[in-house]
Amino acid sequence: MPYFDAASSAPLHPVARQALQASLDEGWADPARLYKEGRRARLLLDAAREAAAEAVGCRADELVFTTSGTRAVHAGVAGALAGRRRVGRHLIVSSVEHSSVLHAAEVHEADGGTVTQVAVDRAGAVTPQAYAAALRPNTALACLQSANHEVGTVQPVAEVADVCREAGVPLLVDAAQSLGWGPVAGDWSLLTASAHKWGGPSGVGLLVVRKGVRFAPQGPADERESGRAAGFENIPAIVAAAASLRAVQAEAAEEAVRLRELTDRIRARVPEGVGDVEVVGDPVRRLPGIVTFSCLYVDGETLLHELDRSGFSVSSGSSCTSSTLTPSHVLKAMGVLSEGNVRVSLPSGASAEDVERFLQVLPGAVAGVREKLGAPAPETAVRGDSLVVDAVGKLCPIPVIELAKVIGDVPVGGTVRVLADDEAARLDIPAWCAMRGQEYVGEEPADQGSAYVVRRLT
Repeated sequence: MPYFDAASSAPLHPVARQALQASLDEGWADPARLYKEGRRARLLLDAAREAAAEAVGCRADELVFTTSGTRAVHAGVAGALAGRRRVGRHLIVSSVEHSSVLHAAEVHEADGGTVTQVAVDRAGAVTPQAYAAALRPNTALACLQSANHEVGTVQPVAEVADVCREAGVPLLVDAAQSLGWGPVAGDWSLLTASAHKWGGPSGVGLLVVRKGVRFAPQGPADERESGRAAGFENIPAIVAAAASLRAVQAEAAEEAVRLRELTDRIRARVPEGVGDVEVVGDPVRRLPGIVTFSCLYVDGETLLHELDRSGFSVSSGSSCTSSTLTPSHVLKAMGVLSEGNVRVSLPSGASAEDVERFLQVLPGAVAGVREKLGAPAPETAVRGDSLVVDAVGKLCPIPVIELAKVIGDVPVGGTVRVLADDEAARLDIPAWCAMRGQEYVGEEPADQGSAYVVRRLT
């Protein structure tokens, strides 16, 4: 069964498996002890730290191992903010950061700090100028991912790092998605990553704090990992993580060329085989293995189930999966279509044959979902050149389907007001207008939910 969700978690790399098995017999003892078993464990831990530091491009004494990438982010953000508390309590993040960064920002804000979210363009990228404009005299820390986890867009880290360095503000880079492809360029100050993203075992993260960066670890003191990551080190997993990071980086250049060709094929062929599709993310500045697209008039969860039944494991940032879910914050920040969203993230070694079969299966899966959803007869009321569609109580993509069915019933220049109380409509109706050449006028208050006003242009 083709596994196309490597951006969530990559399959265990063969080198990681070998290193894990080999170190289970040698790395079980306490590396802080002086007897031979402890010294043997310490040698393994030190060697893994040296290997990981070389792969990151930092000094070994700047890198510590944590229990996850999320834990590395939380420790990094909290420690950097605490270390620079005298400067101020202002934090900068991008609007498309991983949830671990945004959750850390929420905690900081709840504790009395201030947070600025830097907007992105429709491709999901920030600009150095936007970060420069967000900087203040009391800015303690800025955060920026190296590449986006949902759409694959690569961020201008080096340029943003220069802007932050000139202002004397440290930049924390979440490199979880990109580190397997190589070191992160630029004069960044802190870096985090997660082993399961590059084919290492889960439960191992990296936190790098450059020399000279003010950093105050939070929580109870612990003598392990320079006091920055409490708890007994999982040495076999750490050894496997470091070994696999070196291995995937050694393979990265050749594998990137191959996977980029496959994702380029998906980007080109999906719109040819499936109508009403928006391929999202930067077409050039992106990770090799990720391609994301959204399908109009499709329930994302149902589509994923259909693809799963056809033998393909993919993921979605779709908002239209249940009444309890809200639109993906990444897609929302980009202003792109969220309904029927599919992210294909190819693992190392993914075959061209599997990609070709996916491209053959996808059109039928989308058509089947659209047929199952149908287009319920919309309840409409005509008022001169205006038409009202009552989609209150209906989940996305039904409000968009009903809009699409009636837009032709008003004259050019006339308007359709879609009444909806599904949060996803706030994103997907403007995205539909951009795709179909209609004008999104805006949102108005309504007795239930909101009224989304669309003017017919064509």
